[in-house]
Amino acid sequence: MDKVTLLDVEIDNCSKEELLCQLKQGVIFTPNVDHLMKLRRDPEFCEIYQKADFKVCDSKILMFAARFLGTPIKAKISGSDLFPWFCDHHRHNPAVRIFLLGGRSGIPERAQLNINRRIGRNIVVAAHSPSFGFERDPQECQAIIEMIRASSANVLVVGVGAPKQEKWIIQHRDQLPSINIFMAVGAALDFEAGCKPRAPQFVSELGLEWLYRLLSEPKRLWRRYLVDDLPFLGLVLQAKLKQLILPSKAALRKHTW
Repeated sequence: MDKVTLLDVEIDNCSKEELLCQLKQGVIFTPNVDHLMKLRRDPEFCEIYQKADFKVCDSKILMFAARFLGTPIKAKISGSDLFPWFCDHHRHNPAVRIFLLGGRSGIPERAQLNINRRIGRNIVVAAHSPSFGFERDPQECQAIIEMIRASSANVLVVGVGAPKQEKWIIQHRDQLPSINIFMAVGAALDFEAGCKPRAPQFVSELGLEWLYRLLSEPKRLWRRYLVDDLPFLGLVLQAKLKQLILPSKAALRKHTW
């Protein structure tokens, strides 16, 4: 699969169809602007990110930036889109059985009900809402692992936010040999449960889904979008400036010689 490097992060450059056909086994992360900024501040997250088998673009802003830098990305494949696409793709494949992990109490169970109703079979076989801070409790993590093992699931979908979900997957995947595919999907379970609205398609196409989410949850998201992620624009401009300067320097050296 072709790859694009954006601010030192490799992203698989594929279409929705190419990904779904190739996604038979492995760990899949969905980088967006927030991920790229967190990766620059969190060495552990950066190390864990390298262990994913698939990293697909979860942001129109990343697509705009990649095109600006001369390395266009084929498609936006957010976790919130990939998960329902995956379920639809395997609608008639009884070999795919999903465990949902994430969301507040009752959310994953509601998502399970909605998904199974839409797909027409019990593609989601189990669901669990972990407690807040569960990732720091070895006993709860072990109980969750036993719960997943006891189910018939071979796909684990984790929606507890970045970088928590990515770290948990990598730290525990070796304890889950029956799981073939691990997906980190952010707020997808909330969307599937119907407790949070998705941005309209035209808003997403304009690269303004972040603004829609900010207006929907200002207290929770204002710092992420208006403080933590804002330096992304400057970093992209710096990368473009390097592209323009380096060829000029090389030509100057050649001329001098």
